[in-house]
Amino acid sequence: MSQLDDILEEYEFLDADERYRLLIDLGRKLEPMPEALKTDATLVRGCSASVWVYPVAGNGDALHFLADSNAAITKGIVALVLAAVQDQPAQDVAQTDIAALLAPFDLKNQLSSNRTQGVPNMIALVREHAARIAG
Repeated sequence: MSQLDDILEEYEFLDADERYRLLIDLGRKLEPMPEALKTDATLVRGCSASVWVYPVAGNGDALHFLADSNAAITKGIVALVLAAVQDQPAQDVAQTDIAALLAPFDLKNQLSSNRTQGVPNMIALVREHAARIAG
């Protein structure tokens, strides 16, 4: 079972307020992203909050991402996206349908459109990084 599956299992049993708390908690658990990496080059466009995503070399051919947001719920959504692809081979990440993996969370109906509008851009950026690294 993947980390995302574990999160979904818990998420499905929660009411709306508890789901917000779960997302906030996921965001708090993200690996810290150094301030020096929070630049215009790592900024995800189209998000209502500031979101930064930066790929780093992982173990072997695995791709590891550092990410952050200045909004707690958005940071939790970032954590969900990363849970779908973190520490997987770049080639796999480039081909992963992240949106389909996140579909069971029904974020569009659970959260305001402001909080989810940048998700497709974040997914695209993660996949572009992976495709570039996979060569």
